[in-house]
Amino acid sequence: MRTQTPLTLLGALAVTALAAGAQEVTVASAARVDTTAAARKDSTPETKAAGVLSVVPQQRIQYMRANDARGINVFETTKKDTVPYRGFELQFGGAFTQQFQGLGHENRAQARPVNGVNANQLITLGHGFNNAVANLYVNAQLAKGIRVAMTSYLSARHHQETWVKDGFLQIDASPIDVAPLNTLMNYVTVKAGHFEINYGDAHFRRTDNGNAMYNPLVGNYIMDAFTTQVGGEVYLRGRGRLDGAFVMGGMTNGEIRGTTLNAQRRSPGYLAKAGFDRQVSPDLRVRLTGSTFAQARSSNQTLYSGDRAGSRYYNVVENTASTEKDNFTSGAINPGFNEMHAAVVNPFLKYRGLELFGNFERARGKAAVDTAARRAFTQTAVEGTYRLLHDRVYVSGRYNAVKGQPANYRTDVTIDRTQFGGGWFLNPLILLKGEWVDQKYDGFAPTDIRNGARFRGFVVEGVVAF
Repeated sequence: MRTQTPLTLLGALAVTALAAGAQEVTVASAARVDTTAAARKDSTPETKAAGVLSVVPQQRIQYMRANDARGINVFETTKKDTVPYRGFELQFGGAFTQQFQGLGHENRAQARPVNGVNANQLITLGHGFNNAVANLYVNAQLAKGIRVAMTSYLSARHHQETWVKDGFLQIDASPIDVAPLNTLMNYVTVKAGHFEINYGDAHFRRTDNGNAMYNPLVGNYIMDAFTTQVGGEVYLRGRGRLDGAFVMGGMTNGEIRGTTLNAQRRSPGYLAKAGFDRQVSPDLRVRLTGSTFAQARSSNQTLYSGDRAGSRYYNVVENTASTEKDNFTSGAINPGFNEMHAAVVNPFLKYRGLELFGNFERARGKAAVDTAARRAFTQTAVEGTYRLLHDRVYVSGRYNAVKGQPANYRTDVTIDRTQFGGGWFLNPLILLKGEWVDQKYDGFAPTDIRNGARFRGFVVEGVVAF
């Protein structure tokens, strides 16, 4: 399904802004808002008693991250049971994003004629609206501490058909009421199915197609470590003095799709993660994690190419044959490894309204066509965000740089990106944000379209998630 509603969402945001201006909504706490007498007709007993109407949907599924602003700065789901078990529950959610893009690009690549056309000539870009994108969430509580989740892309840059992103089972309580198992599950979480693997922390802060709530800026990383794979993860979490500490181990098929073909070219992928996340004081939160992923061989390793939704920067540094669907990774780079070992360290600090996040990453491996030794890529990202006015408004900046050796290159290339922006939460379900971005390419061959390339400009984004 494809939709293009250039004025609908932004118009709705403007109308909602007028209504929200009179409300005192604290995004961080998703506070309740006073309503008129009509609202007191709500059938929920606690709502009747309080005479208020919630501006956010009630969480009915245990151990689940909220799709709206309540999910910001949430990483792994915790073992704290904040949602009472009420038996079987079914909950739907959605997320929608509309963009206005004002980017321009340039390069210095030599002409490369292909069938009489210069393949290194950049496509002409103008200002305008990109197609709207949308997610659908389906979650079900199957038993106490056991839930199933499924996410579908209803509209995406790359997939013009509905695409099921993931579906998995998460177990946080023993399905058998036996004391030793109940005790064990106080510390253990099991995830199995086709899911977004937990490599690094950046994937918790990125834009996922229609849901751009968690990302304070617009674009994701240049080397975007995000993929869904088939497999399982097991978490062991600390309690007491070790509260906030955890370790995780997992095994997947290492690819975005399951297959029984080309067995000689495939092997399992292994991932591990360890870290701690602690609220040191009411004002200070500290988190530090390290992750690793390794796979000996693969037909299509997808750690850095698993985003089926596509880049937020449409058609940048692409030639005149570029299309929204086929050139969906514009602005990003994929090391292109079939055999790979990757590791990343992510520090996070939040002091009152200030958030600092870092990503220090190295991936080493080779493609099936590589005849030389293994190639390596490094990525650094440093991000700062400051939230004010009860978290309703924020400003943010990020510097992201990648250095490495692409396939068929004997020397390293460098791509660096600077982003500055900010956002305004009309309420916890509605966000209007924008950024200025400047990305430069260095070290690419004269016959490569990325030689001397640069794109820069602004993107404005309206987001609704619930």
